[in-house]
Amino acid sequence: MSVRDLTLVGSTAALAVVLGLVFKALPLPRMPYGGSISLESLPILYLATWRGLRPGIAAGVLCGLIQLLLGAHIFHPVQIVLDYPVAFGFLGLGGMFAGSAVWACVVGGSARFIAHFVSGIVFFGSYAPEGTSVWVYAALYNLSYLIPETVLCAALLPFLLRRTLA
Repeated sequence: MSVRDLTLVGSTAALAVVLGLVFKALPLPRMPYGGSISLESLPILYLATWRGLRPGIAAGVLCGLIQLLLGAHIFHPVQIVLDYPVAFGFLGLGGMFAGSAVWACVVGGSARFIAHFVSGIVFFGSYAPEGTSVWVYAALYNLSYLIPETVLCAALLPFLLRRTLA
């Protein structure tokens, strides 16, 4: 990666973390074991769509690592990897769809969901209400905040890219 890309990766990760912190300060619903609706995915998806796969993934991984340092919901060492650097790094996969901001958000958001879903099945299944499938619980828990966040990003990203690429 070029020096410019490295600079963009660092500043994008920082912006994503700041947006996450701002949204945590707002009176929005939060999930009991982590996760909430925010726009922290937007800078990562923006960079991935604008500069490509590698910078997008790198910014996502860096964002996840910074979130760990700032305090995270940690229940198991492997969950640390899945819910933070892997999940946010997966957002960078949206860079495969640089021609379509909406598809970039759908792919990045879906990939992030997969990481959180696997973590939910493996590490949070014991929190599922009695009689509820672990798979259903993990899916509903994570989709409850990832769908709105992905929709928000898909609505905003085309406008940001239009301003950048114009």
